[in-house]
Amino acid sequence: MLLTAGLGLGLVLVDPLALQALRHQGFDQYQRWQPRPYTPVPVRIVDIDEASLQRLGQWPWPRTRLAALTDRLGAQGAAAIGFDVVFAEPDRSAPQRAAQDWPLSAAARAELQRLPDHDTVFAESIARHPVVLGFAVQADAPAAPAGPAPEARVRYVWLGEPAPQRLPELGAPVRPLAALEAAAQGSGALAFVPDADGVVRRVPLALLLQGQPAPGLAAELLRVAQGIDNVILQRAEGAAPALQAVRIGAFHIPTNAQGELWLHYSDAQPQRYVPAWQVLAGTADPALFDGHIVLVGSSAQGLLDLRFNPQGRLMPGVEAHAQAIEQVLTGHTLTRPGWAIAAEAIAVVLACVLLVWVGAFVPSLWAAAAALLLVSGLLWGGWRAFSAHGLLLDSFTPAIAGALSYALASLARHFQSERRQRWLRQAFARYVSPNRVDHLVRHPGQLELGGQRQHCSFVFTDLAGFTALMEAIDPADAVGLLNRYLEGMIAIAFRHQGTLDRIVGDALAIMFSAPVVQPDHAQRALDCALEMHRFATRFAREQQSRGVAFGLTRLGVHSGEVIVGNFGGQTIFDYRALGDPVNTAARLESVNKQFGTLLCVSGTTLSACAPCPARPVGRLVLKGKTEALAVFEPVTDTDASERAPLAAYQAAFEALREGRDAEAAERLRALQAQWPHDPLVRLHAARLAAGERGDRIVLSAK
Repeated sequence: MLLTAGLGLGLVLVDPLALQALRHQGFDQYQRWQPRPYTPVPVRIVDIDEASLQRLGQWPWPRTRLAALTDRLGAQGAAAIGFDVVFAEPDRSAPQRAAQDWPLSAAARAELQRLPDHDTVFAESIARHPVVLGFAVQADAPAAPAGPAPEARVRYVWLGEPAPQRLPELGAPVRPLAALEAAAQGSGALAFVPDADGVVRRVPLALLLQGQPAPGLAAELLRVAQGIDNVILQRAEGAAPALQAVRIGAFHIPTNAQGELWLHYSDAQPQRYVPAWQVLAGTADPALFDGHIVLVGSSAQGLLDLRFNPQGRLMPGVEAHAQAIEQVLTGHTLTRPGWAIAAEAIAVVLACVLLVWVGAFVPSLWAAAAALLLVSGLLWGGWRAFSAHGLLLDSFTPAIAGALSYALASLARHFQSERRQRWLRQAFARYVSPNRVDHLVRHPGQLELGGQRQHCSFVFTDLAGFTALMEAIDPADAVGLLNRYLEGMIAIAFRHQGTLDRIVGDALAIMFSAPVVQPDHAQRALDCALEMHRFATRFAREQQSRGVAFGLTRLGVHSGEVIVGNFGGQTIFDYRALGDPVNTAARLESVNKQFGTLLCVSGTTLSACAPCPARPVGRLVLKGKTEALAVFEPVTDTDASERAPLAAYQAAFEALREGRDAEAAERLRALQAQWPHDPLVRLHAARLAAGERGDRIVLSAK
């Protein structure tokens, strides 16, 4: 929580370029949603547009034409005339220049040199009217240029401790010709301070040139139009040097800490522009200029003075100065107050802390709703501050920081929940089969009471003599042996994707094809039983070699249709299979005790498996049944030393089944003499001796 708040606060204080870009894009969107309402004010742009260039010739025009333009504007009552053009070089079309460059006769050259100089004519026109010339700034020029700054026509007065270092220092000035500059009533910088994306969002009202304040073009036009000499720079209260406002005559203009005016652009207004050719032709309405501040600039693409504004519109650079003056005249301002950074930092910290807490501790649905509400509230607050009060407050950074904090907290909570679920799943899998756990996770709807018919296979196991073992050795040792034995047996069942139905003492019940249907469930059950038989026999022999009388394991395998599902009540239920095949598999495990075998598999199961060497036990009629069930004992390497060869046993069994008793008895005696411990040979030899015939065996006990 504190970490995310600290990171967010650090970003606000460091204010990296990416954060500035985000903030500016947000402010730009505000302007697209709500541009400044255009109010007609005495500001006009004389546009050197494409039509003017087509009618009057390519740029640069002769200075005499610009003098005529100036005289006409002055005669029509312009309060101030500002040129968004730098006249830094002599007029190349002047007669004196032509007299030097053209191959003329001496008489013609002398005649040209007697004509008025274009720059002189222009300077005289400038002197007759309230003209402000522009000077450019070379951003890549040395910090201490050789040439002097433009002559100061304005006196700056500081309210508060002077802080000129806060003004933007843009480089060395590129000044108009000395004669033109001397004739003008003012000189203003044409430079903007564009952001990294090239969008013009602010206009400097004052900047720093060679250590001294100098005006921007808009500020100088306002000063000249009012006929004043002083401009007041008001410093904000506080320890850090920062500007708060610039006062130019009757206009108190709030600025940012660097003395820049934030622009709130109106939509494109054609009435703002008058083509230059119409002014020179005398067809423009004089009322368009009477008492107006007039800016002369160019929208022609070839003159390369086009800029992007926050609305995404490409505009002539002169329009930025014109819109700045319009804002001042209408009293409409955008301000980013000095307390904005502190407020934004507090908002970031609170948003991060609150949304981390919400994401970490509030229930997911409520947390998402709260996060959405808070982020939306922050964004709405920033928009409301702009639309209702003209304040530029960055609500995007707190909103994004809060959203990221919520996302991180939710992600951490998700990981923690996932880890807990994984732990619970692993723990639950120790009580329930992993395939059952996986199935329930994927199909939680099946955690309902009820069942369905399904063909399954079952393996039942029982450990012989474990009760006696408990009495013969230390109970703790006996329990340890049992746990190791059961762990090995259950691992085998899980390896074959069996479901642990239940553990009863030292006995296991394993189910296949439930809950997940397994088309090869019979084969899985047989393979599982065979591997269990090998493991249990090996485990018992290892313990017996240590002097521990660990018994052998008996197994029964059967398949059939059962009802599988959850049985019990609403508070607790048990997942299991119900049906005769379950009882039959348990009975097949128990008949091992009567026959002396260890593994009995029904013919139903065996017939659904790949060919497997197995000896027929007989057709058993289990107690309480009327139908006989074919039962087999699979032949394994584990019991090979104690079992008669499969072919020899099969021949004796066939003779028994077909009623050839004498032959069967003879074959069984021969087998019994060589393999006296073979349980099936002993079984059938005893049956024949007792007068029983055939392979049908009726059991009187379970």
